Amino acid sequence: MRILHQDRFKGEIKLMVEVSDDLWHLYNIVRPGDLVFASTYRRDEAKSDKIRAERTEKKRMTLGIRVEKMEFHEYDGRLRILGVIEDGPQDIGSYHTLSMEEGEWITVAKVHWTDADLDRVRRSVDDAKKPNIVFVSLENDEATIAVLRQYGLKNLATITGPTGGKMYEQKDTGESYYDEIISKIKQAITPDVPLVILGPGFAKETLLALGKQKEPELFRKVFVYHTGQAGMQGIHELMKRGIGGEVLKGSRVAEEMNLVEKVLEEVAKDGPVAYGPKQVADAVSAGAVEVLLIIDTLIREKGMERVMKGTEQARGTVVVVSEHHEGGKKLEALGGLAALLRYKMSDT
Repeated sequence: MRILHQDRFKGEIKLMVEVSDDLWHLYNIVRPGDLVFASTYRRDEAKSDKIRAERTEKKRMTLGIRVEKMEFHEYDGRLRILGVIEDGPQDIGSYHTLSMEEGEWITVAKVHWTDADLDRVRRSVDDAKKPNIVFVSLENDEATIAVLRQYGLKNLATITGPTGGKMYEQKDTGESYYDEIISKIKQAITPDVPLVILGPGFAKETLLALGKQKEPELFRKVFVYHTGQAGMQGIHELMKRGIGGEVLKGSRVAEEMNLVEKVLEEVAKDGPVAYGPKQVADAVSAGAVEVLLIIDTLIREKGMERVMKGTEQARGTVVVVSEHHEGGKKLEALGGLAALLRYKMSDT
């Protein structure tokens, strides 16, 4: 994301969407009640003597929308913002949906920008400079290729090896299995993107050797780790255990997962922690929250703005956790809301 303009007095920030991950950041920045401006298409209804208006071609125009609802579609890289038109050349008071994609700008106007909102904007600018990470988690008969986004892990492909499926029955060597993996990596990776190869056996070393021989540029920036499992479970294990710190350092997903694990550790030993709406609200009221964890699906719920603002006023930190990775699912099981406390509260 790139900041094009900022007006502190009007509470406006104009942003350029540069990569698909920026749409995820916007999904967490924009909330119902905000006023957003963007360039969009809308049909101009031509008036005539006929009973029904004539339908004309859609025209490009800038509209200001008072947000009511948002939808983030991770698979096709699209953010939809639905609301009522408050500013524009026509149809004031009518509903319109903005469909945001890469390469488009948006101006977000808020009555109050929370510290969490501003931190998300700053982080989106920094994240745009960081490469994504491609994972290959494999064993002898199956490989999973996934990419780390700012909102979580996305499974790109699962490849079955020589003994695992019909697609390899006609192939008499195991090398074709690795050729297929290398081909998929070539489709997923771009220059300077770290490649992480992991798994429980020796298949990762075989892939590394063959990859350096056939595609040396792709395998120039490679990290290899041993894990107890392959597949997506192996990638989650890698991130949860903190191994691979040199490549995962600075990853938002790794940070969120580590914080959720810390919450679970404190819960297990009855430490200074609160979870669930009531316990967390009580801790916020007491000024005891050091780190507030809230799942992204809750931030637009009634009362959550007050909880986040109360945490920040007491000099606590708010961390919005993505629902799209394992840490988010674990936080959801705790009610979607948890807090690491400065001290243990007797009623938590």
